[in-house]
Amino acid sequence: MSLSSNRTLQGAQVNRKPLLVLDRAQVAGLLDMAQVIAAVEQAHTALSTGAARQPEREALSLPGDASLLIPMAAAVDPLGGAGVKLLTDTPGNAERGLPVQQSIITLIDPETGRYEALLFGAPVTQVRTAAASAVATKHLARPGARTLGLIGAGAQARTHLAAHALVCDLDEVVVWSRSRATVDAFAAHAREAGFAVKVADGPEQVAREADVLCTLTPSREPLVRGAWFRPGLHVNAVGAPPRPDHREIDTTGIVRSRVIVDSFPVACGESGEVLIPLAEGAITEDHFRTELGDVITGRAVGRSAEDEVTLYNSVGLGIQDVAAARLVVDAARRQGIGTLVDLS
Repeated sequence: MSLSSNRTLQGAQVNRKPLLVLDRAQVAGLLDMAQVIAAVEQAHTALSTGAARQPEREALSLPGDASLLIPMAAAVDPLGGAGVKLLTDTPGNAERGLPVQQSIITLIDPETGRYEALLFGAPVTQVRTAAASAVATKHLARPGARTLGLIGAGAQARTHLAAHALVCDLDEVVVWSRSRATVDAFAAHAREAGFAVKVADGPEQVAREADVLCTLTPSREPLVRGAWFRPGLHVNAVGAPPRPDHREIDTTGIVRSRVIVDSFPVACGESGEVLIPLAEGAITEDHFRTELGDVITGRAVGRSAEDEVTLYNSVGLGIQDVAAARLVVDAARRQGIGTLVDLS
């Protein structure tokens, strides 16, 4: 779609730089995985050094359906991005045939405070989530990791495969999903992309055979047991929504792993992988204090031994959304894509 404007955008109003609006298809078409990986890595670096800022966030409970509204504000100086993602998590939508999580992202010009762009959020979330996992794998997995294990075979499985292919020399993908149709569709996609694929009998087989394991389900109860972790495994725990009673990894898995979080305050406020073991008294907060950005900058140790199990607990951060959205908006302006709206 070419760049267009609404009827109110005339004459001198052009100088007001109206809001750029990008829909789902436009956002998805402008996302480049390699660029997003680099931007997410830079955003976490900036968070470690103080060049990125994000306030403490608090989920707002909405009436009627256990829904949450989660504002995720952030500014990342090196990338020239600032803005807010508004995320809703609505469990009842699963029965309505609607997305459980929905979002929009607003970018502002940090210098003038002008609202610069409004983006459909789902494609950004999907790609930046996989990019963050790939950054964690790059810095935490054993050298030579070649087998990618995926628990869950939906859209995140596809983006995680694409992201990890850029940071690992993959030989094989081992995948499992509750849905045979979903796992078969993923396997066909991966094979068409040139990867060897093994469809596992269950989560245990995936965990035991993987060098890098990505858990990509919205599970409330643990699907993955720490007893299955073999020495040297790296885990990206991704799928559980930001709710303190949801988790994919059991307490044993957390205790056995060197845990790296995207943000300590966010993880301690929203992640079941963190809060449930803490409530059980199985571990202390110190187990979760290492942030991914500090590993990237060398302020903290990541993997300390070849046989150590590392685990990246991904909750999702505004700095990731803003970094990816900045890339999208810049590309849209270069290519003349989107709709201009003058709200004044």
